[in-house]
Amino acid sequence: MRTITSYVLFQLATGTILVTAGLLSVAWLTQSLRYIELIVTQGVSVHSFLTLTGLLLPGFLSLIMPVALFMVVLFTYNRLNTDRELVVIRAAGVGPFGLARPALILAFVMMAAGYSLTLWLGPESARSFKELQWSLRNDASKLMIQDGTFNDVATGLTVYTRARTSNGELLDVMIHDTRTPGKTNTIIAERGAVASSPAGPVLILGKASSHQVTLGTGTMALLDFERLSVNLSDQPEKESGQRYREAQERPTSELLTVTEKTDLTIRPADVPRFRAEAMQRLFNPISYICFVLIALAGLLSGAFSRRGHTRRIALTATAMVLVQSGIIGAGNLASHATNLLPLIPAAVLLPTAIALFILARSNQSITVTYFPNRTRMS
Repeated sequence: MRTITSYVLFQLATGTILVTAGLLSVAWLTQSLRYIELIVTQGVSVHSFLTLTGLLLPGFLSLIMPVALFMVVLFTYNRLNTDRELVVIRAAGVGPFGLARPALILAFVMMAAGYSLTLWLGPESARSFKELQWSLRNDASKLMIQDGTFNDVATGLTVYTRARTSNGELLDVMIHDTRTPGKTNTIIAERGAVASSPAGPVLILGKASSHQVTLGTGTMALLDFERLSVNLSDQPEKESGQRYREAQERPTSELLTVTEKTDLTIRPADVPRFRAEAMQRLFNPISYICFVLIALAGLLSGAFSRRGHTRRIALTATAMVLVQSGIIGAGNLASHATNLLPLIPAAVLLPTAIALFILARSNQSITVTYFPNRTRMS
């Protein structure tokens, strides 16, 4: 039995590593394209870019690994069944849980790794990512405003300059600012320069004219300035020089205890979101066990057929997708109301219990189907 377990476990572990690496590469490539603009507009070095996008990997792993494990378990056990290896093993007296042992061993190992990702490495990498991203986007020395082109330096803020001198001064500057709801502001200045401030990078303009239009009424306010400073930030918290920490980058202990009274930077609406994030960290790693049990229950229960189990595989994959959708949906619902937090453990534990029950009730006798109307019992 130990030889069989080692044989199947090796195939599962090898396949999981390869599938995880492949999916992780695709996810990293697609997501890293979103941050190419940092190289173009901020002049970020390749090393900083790779460091920034590399900090995304722990978050990707926590999402990819359970799905990769499910795919490999489903593929491996189906191949063993197609090659008649499972039939031989079960004929030797090995029951469903004996066959499931290699997959469950790997699932428990990966669940432990999943907890290390969600409880420690994930939040730490998310915090480092946000801090590095914030510092890169608010480093005035790396903010590159190209002359002769319209530069989207922030959300709702476009800057154009006719020319840029050797000392960094901007000539004939035009700014279109739509960051204030209900208003648009177009500023024209003879010259300008980018500088640093506690609130982030600012554009200091000389001999500027502001044309502010109120949407809806169409009224326009014309103002002339000898000197005008425009904040280039796109987040309100930067006005105070502080960065708001999202739920993903806070430690689990803080997510479980923080309130709007203990942390003045958060709002009452943030509390359910923080609690939901903490509950997801505590229960979502159980999805490794859940997905493996779903795959095993789908393939090890019922008769073994020479014609394959295409329909059973499709139903098993559909069940996994529905469970994963339920886990995501439960987290989204609980993030809006704390009384819905029990949905998070229920979305993981209930399918796990059902799959375990189906696997436990699977018939230990072997039925091999050779032809549509002929069966043999052994």
